[in-house]
Amino acid sequence: MGGLAALAREAGHRVTGCDAGVYPPMSDQLRALDIDLIEGFGADQMALKPDAFVIGNIVSRSRLPDGSAKFPLMEAILDAGAPYTSGPQWLAEHVLQGRHVLAVAGTHGKTTTTAMLAWILECANLQPGFLVGGVPVNFGVSAKLGVGAPFVIEADEYDTAFFDKRSKFVHYRPRTAVLNNLEFDHADIFDSLVDIERQFHHLVRTVPSMGRIVANGLEESVARVLHRGCWSDVCSFGAAVSDFVARGEPEAFDVIYHGNAVGRVQWNLGGIHNQLNALAAIAAAQHIGVTPEEATLALGKFDNVKRRMEVRARVPWRSGTPAGSLDRAVTIYDDFAHHPTAIRTTINGLRRKVGQERILAVFEPRSNTMKLGAMKAQLPWSLEEADLAFCHAGNLGWDASEALASMGPRVRVAETIDTMLEQVLMEVRAGDHVLCMSNGGFGGIHMKLASAIANQ
Repeated sequence: MGGLAALAREAGHRVTGCDAGVYPPMSDQLRALDIDLIEGFGADQMALKPDAFVIGNIVSRSRLPDGSAKFPLMEAILDAGAPYTSGPQWLAEHVLQGRHVLAVAGTHGKTTTTAMLAWILECANLQPGFLVGGVPVNFGVSAKLGVGAPFVIEADEYDTAFFDKRSKFVHYRPRTAVLNNLEFDHADIFDSLVDIERQFHHLVRTVPSMGRIVANGLEESVARVLHRGCWSDVCSFGAAVSDFVARGEPEAFDVIYHGNAVGRVQWNLGGIHNQLNALAAIAAAQHIGVTPEEATLALGKFDNVKRRMEVRARVPWRSGTPAGSLDRAVTIYDDFAHHPTAIRTTINGLRRKVGQERILAVFEPRSNTMKLGAMKAQLPWSLEEADLAFCHAGNLGWDASEALASMGPRVRVAETIDTMLEQVLMEVRAGDHVLCMSNGGFGGIHMKLASAIANQ
């Protein structure tokens, strides 16, 4: 919704917005764009008298324990008969119409792959528009209208709004659609993986016959979706028999297309998941006329997305020797990983980079799916490659200590951020890599840790 607000502002509209507990980097972006942000959902905002209200999917008709509306502004909009629409519908009608939409879908990697694809098209002078669920470092903003035909959009399978329970991505009508991967998530709105596969097939149905579906050849779930019916060209990546294959380590690899080397990616990103994301972006860009060689050169200048393995601080470690010499610094990272598979691949990518140096995984199960406990049994598996794990267990409906018990002495559980901070400070030492993972603000723990370590 923040990116959508940025697009509306760029289009010349006066934009205000309301939410609860907005955190960086989006809050910083909104301020920089001179978009007024109102805390909370009070009905008094009706006095602004906008031409239209664009409703995000956080809004519902829910009631608080005292019987009052959780979102009084929405009730006032309905009572007044004021015009309103959903974010995806507004995009479809005011931004995407008539453009070559490249939509990036998948359980994991949507944000990074969308940013990669937008950057490739930018380097090819196609002047794309884009909407990313994060802030790509190369652009400094999460959304841009662009002046060329392409528009690259992160295509989320989450529902559109309380009045439109279809997945967001069915509104986007892509000509190029990436199906990066697919597994169970969003347990608050989907009952099973079959339900999610059905929504992905709705997306496939909207791709024209002259369009392209870029499919992860390693994913059985994606194969099942396409087996339901496909009316477009399919370009696969990842598997040994796919159209696009990587050869080499994730930090430096050749891109193979139909058996021939067509480019080489050398960059600062790590992890097999980012290698696959790159192949998906290259295959999608090819559909709009960018050669794989051009795409690989662009990816060599790709600087990732904020909160994707973003180094927030490198804190010098002062040893306890009389001379107080400086030993290896402690590196603190911020990452958006919140699904067990994403946590595992993120830690694996860091492990490949740092070798035997210690990794302290600091995380909170904050997504609706994780709060419901639907994937708690996978957490020990997701944290296998971390030396120590610290779980923020506040406001969970399940016992995190019990779920993580198989990790033995390698895990700490805390009910509050302050307690977690104390736990990490007791264990951290010179040269450690502290990986903070959350899809929220995480109480600002990154810089609190940096400050506390510096002052030890």
